[in-house]
Amino acid sequence: MQLKDKVALVTGGARGIGKAIAMTLARAGADIVIADVNLEEAQKTAGEIEGLGRKSMAISVDVTDYTKVEEAVNKILDKFTKLDILINNAGITKDNLLLRMGQQEWDAVLNVNLKGSFNCLKAVSRPMVKQRSGKIVNIASIIGIIGNPGQANYSASKAGLIALTKTAAKELASRNINVNAIAPGFIQTDMTAKLSVQLQQKMKEAIPLDKFGTPDDVAAACLFLASEDSGYITGQTIVVDGGMVMV
Repeated sequence: MQLKDKVALVTGGARGIGKAIAMTLARAGADIVIADVNLEEAQKTAGEIEGLGRKSMAISVDVTDYTKVEEAVNKILDKFTKLDILINNAGITKDNLLLRMGQQEWDAVLNVNLKGSFNCLKAVSRPMVKQRSGKIVNIASIIGIIGNPGQANYSASKAGLIALTKTAAKELASRNINVNAIAPGFIQTDMTAKLSVQLQQKMKEAIPLDKFGTPDDVAAACLFLASEDSGYITGQTIVVDGGMVMV
């Protein structure tokens, strides 16, 4: 298997895209740590991973608090002795028009999506630098590339994450650590399932492949970037959007 005996940390991995990524990496041979604010759901996902014959661990962590993140990474190292892969997937939305957006809405999204990713990246980079190897994948969004009305906070956080990816890739390259990002487009999730048929059709009209992506589509790209097959790729953003944004 591509990731045999690797240890991966997936933030926001209890459900949705994060869970799909965690399960895909586990099927490829990795042991998985699920970090999520919902510990109960994280434990369920960890149980499913153990059912695949891999080791797993569920932890509750507030990614906006660097001390808590560092403590979580130390717990992972105590259990597994190493950490090979970080998937920065934890994220939230608090949508509102720019003129109506409150400070709390702005701060909350930037704190989780950008600061949280920075905290995790910084914490895992220390053991990765020591072992002189590592794969870091940041889950961004096409909204960080094209923007979107009502999502000033979200688009800024994801654009910042793409820029952070490039800088981290340059800083960590000499230690054989690859840092890349994935920018999903419209993916079938609980949120998109609640949209009206008319709105879904309108959204699909902007997608050349005429369909929404699935969490497994994102997970497949993530597996590639987490594997040695992507050894000569760093600082890049792979867009997984059915052709909606062509850059």
